[in-house]
Amino acid sequence: MRNRIFLLGALLVMALTAFGQTMVSPETLAKRAKRKNLTVKEWNTDSKTKTRWLDHVNVYDSLGRKVEEIEYATYGQRSRVTMEYDDVTGKVVKEVVYDDRNRAIRIRKYEWNKDGTKAKQYNYLPNGKLYSVKVFEYVFDD
Repeated sequence: MRNRIFLLGALLVMALTAFGQTMVSPETLAKRAKRKNLTVKEWNTDSKTKTRWLDHVNVYDSLGRKVEEIEYATYGQRSRVTMEYDDVTGKVVKEVVYDDRNRAIRIRKYEWNKDGTKAKQYNYLPNGKLYSVKVFEYVFDD
């Protein structure tokens, strides 16, 4: 009987640990709540001519997740990145990078470790052909 209770307790702890690793933290949820349906524009101003231009635009969805980031130069859009998220973990699973003419130039797809760190980044050409894989290794110094 004791063994069954111990085993049940151990399974419960493992399940709660695994569940906690896939859920979004309360801190992240609080940050996202402040950014729901928000668009943030960053402006630059030349100190001599007082000319003002748009530098960055970040767009957040109804869940407070960044779904688009646009970088500008004085001549217009420099680049744009769109993000897609996993509904369960809340992690970015796909990014599409666009050039200054709003043409897709790169697609990135991500895999995540159970502890929330990036495991792999797959880099694709716009036609869908895989051209590289980046593997993330985490080394902690003692």
